[in-house]
Amino acid sequence: MEALRQDDPRHFGRYTVLARFREGAAAVQYLARETGADERAVITAARPALAEVPAFRRRFQSEARTAERLAGGWVTPPLDVRGTRDDDAGGAAEEPDSLWTATGYVPALTLSEAIGLAGPLPERAVRILGAGIAEILSRVHAGGAVLQGLAPGTVLLAEDGPRLTAFGPLGAAASAEARGGQLSVRLGYLTPEQAEGREAGAPSDLFVLGLLLAYAATGTTPFTDGPPEEAADRIAHAEPELGAVPEGLRELIAGCLAKDPDQRPSAGSVAAELALEGAAGLARGGWLPERLSAAVADQEARVRALETPVEEADGADGPEDAPVVTADGPEDAVVVARGADVVAVPAAPSGVVAGAPSGAVAGQEDRGTTRFLGTVSGAPRTDHPTTQLAVPRELTAAAPAAAQTPPALPAPSPAAPYQHHRGGPAPYAAAALPGAAAPAATPMVSLPLPPPAPAPDPTASRRALLITAGAAAAGLIVGGGAVAVLGSDDSPSTGDDKPAPDRPRTLPGQAPEPRWTYAHPASESTPLTTALWQDKLLVLTSESQATGVDLRTGKRLWQRADAAKGQAALAAGENLCFVASPTEFLWLSPEDGAVEHRVRYVDQFTGLPALTVGRITGQSGSVIWFTGSHTVTVKAPKPKKGKKPGKDKQVVQAYFFAYDIVRRKELWRTAVPAGRAPGTPSYQLVAERSADLLVRQDAATLTPADVRTAKGKGTIRSFDQKTGKLLWAKQYGAVAPGAGVLGDEDGRLYGAVGTNLQAFEADTAKPVWVLNGGTGSVYGTPVVAGPLLHTTNRSQEVGAVQRETGRLVWRRSTEVPLGGNAPAITLSASEKTLIAADASQVTVFSAADGRRLWKFQDIGAQDPKGATVTAPYRTLTAKKTVVVQRDRTFYSFPVE
Repeated sequence: MEALRQDDPRHFGRYTVLARFREGAAAVQYLARETGADERAVITAARPALAEVPAFRRRFQSEARTAERLAGGWVTPPLDVRGTRDDDAGGAAEEPDSLWTATGYVPALTLSEAIGLAGPLPERAVRILGAGIAEILSRVHAGGAVLQGLAPGTVLLAEDGPRLTAFGPLGAAASAEARGGQLSVRLGYLTPEQAEGREAGAPSDLFVLGLLLAYAATGTTPFTDGPPEEAADRIAHAEPELGAVPEGLRELIAGCLAKDPDQRPSAGSVAAELALEGAAGLARGGWLPERLSAAVADQEARVRALETPVEEADGADGPEDAPVVTADGPEDAVVVARGADVVAVPAAPSGVVAGAPSGAVAGQEDRGTTRFLGTVSGAPRTDHPTTQLAVPRELTAAAPAAAQTPPALPAPSPAAPYQHHRGGPAPYAAAALPGAAAPAATPMVSLPLPPPAPAPDPTASRRALLITAGAAAAGLIVGGGAVAVLGSDDSPSTGDDKPAPDRPRTLPGQAPEPRWTYAHPASESTPLTTALWQDKLLVLTSESQATGVDLRTGKRLWQRADAAKGQAALAAGENLCFVASPTEFLWLSPEDGAVEHRVRYVDQFTGLPALTVGRITGQSGSVIWFTGSHTVTVKAPKPKKGKKPGKDKQVVQAYFFAYDIVRRKELWRTAVPAGRAPGTPSYQLVAERSADLLVRQDAATLTPADVRTAKGKGTIRSFDQKTGKLLWAKQYGAVAPGAGVLGDEDGRLYGAVGTNLQAFEADTAKPVWVLNGGTGSVYGTPVVAGPLLHTTNRSQEVGAVQRETGRLVWRRSTEVPLGGNAPAITLSASEKTLIAADASQVTVFSAADGRRLWKFQDIGAQDPKGATVTAPYRTLTAKKTVVVQRDRTFYSFPVE
């Protein structure tokens, strides 16, 4: 962190800049405060010279969009993304072509800072770090994209877990330059496939993750032996040196560093192996070593103490009020005065950041006449240079004259700095990277453009996509880095980061190619219900019509207005599709949607005029169960002589029905208590047993009187299968009215009780076993599969337990940011695959052992008005197919 330089902006939109924070090859980060608020923000501003290049602007904006889509969990949500910068202090807009993003400030150290301060991380901290980053990578790869944003300077260590700050090659670039309208970036790492001229893919991210983990665990990298000019050859052919890696991590890191990309693990499997309970779960109670935790707290205190620079606070906007260079400061220093205190900060060359002396306080002399502001008196001496990226000599030479200034004052090392002793050069020494020119380049090879940028033409690829030897970012690989041309002035604009439509499935953990995608027309109302008919038809109902979609091809076959607002779409025999509309039952032809039969409720259900049918409770063969209600008028009793007549009352009468949809015949009806206004209760099927049905009323339809009587507990009702007679009503422990609950055929009932999952004998309510879920892990509705009970909870975990004993068989994180409801789970038709759906993604597991098979996330989905879709995912299964829905869009994937 350092004071602002003379040519630094003072405002970005509604944010007032307070200080420089970190610096990269493509952008500078500033600490800022939002106007009218006291919270701190981090502004990432593109370097002006690069921002003028259209290819850079497209890439910068694309990476910003990726950050927006991944927001949550270990990705700090962006507060603002802009293409222009305004002077909110009243001046004219500055540099209208500038690019910047704003995110909330999170107190944290970069991985390179942490290693430089305290040396290698303990194994537990390495596991949490790796699991958190792998969880992010898994979300990226699920959408078919590649991150290419990992580096010791882009991974942050915060008190509650890791964070990632770069979402593409620009953010992780060791150098970036624009020549002749083309943009070239050199990454601080190299992978074997890139060394051989092949395209980077999701396994490339895993290779770099392996490098990061080795670096975090040992303080050095596993390919450091040998001259820098041979780095590419070592990466492609030499075995990594992992002797200093803790034994518990060695095999996993070796797998990530496999030469063959197909042999590397998926991001999901890495996350599970490092932290079965997820990074957040393992990090509970703290994860940083004491020294790093103190450094993070010190940084936060200094950031919170920052004040608006005096020229901004005083409303200065003219040359007379500009910062003054004093005679007792460095020749090219920028001096900012605040009262009697003075700060002199050298104008460091682009790409090099000067840090404040450790423990400096306002007014304290240090290093001659230079005084630094904004630190806390008595705080630990933990300041450290906030970045160690060096700009290649050729880029520095091309920089504007204003940037050609003497080097920045070096910051002293922290007290008793860690001394490297594990062998190999220490990449975290004070200078970290040599500032000299890079050694001679390795042989030139062609590299395809890393997704999601547009692929270059073959001639551009051959002349411009290089691998060079040189200084690598923060020492990830000493002497290696990939250079990629990201476009030129006439490059086509990049679109959103979406998977290619014809990309085959080649990567472990990557979702298979959808068999088809169906987008419901924007001109029609949004689907209300979805159902599968006979594993042949996807039926959607909306306010205006029902739509039939061929399950084999995804093509729309028909539309039928008669079935508007319908529900169910059940199989009524072999050749008819049953739909319950608000006023009648319909039997449609699956071929063209034609109405073959219709039965109006007023005609079918005698004695119940104006019947309102509720949600279908369940189906078994040709029999469905549902609730319904109608309103009757109860005449007031005849008044006694001399008394005023009373008023007639409107009373809701509710029933539970059984109906055969093949024979089109009512089987039975049973009077049940009415629900909350308008009066129709809604039942959920908890279990279908040979003799009875177990149902529970939806909490939302309970009357206030029912809620008071229940005293916070839910009630399960048993109805005779043949007659509909109510057999009993029971409560089970402290299972709440809206808690996840399910029964099985063997007389067990499973319900969420607080943070536990508990099994009961259904007929006696006697407890059988308890599964502890841990703090905050409220269970959702489980699913039965043979001897196993599959579970889901709000810690975004799914798992399996033995139904008989409650013994945990496996538990896995879906790697979704914490918060919200438990994922909705379902099984494939064969019960071999477990599918979890939530607001962020669909995650697919092996039901037997919990292996993560793949994930899907429709990154970039938009509604008809262009806004990003935030609707949760839903899934439907049929034979070897799973249909994934998000709002108006449907995807068909193969399973098993």
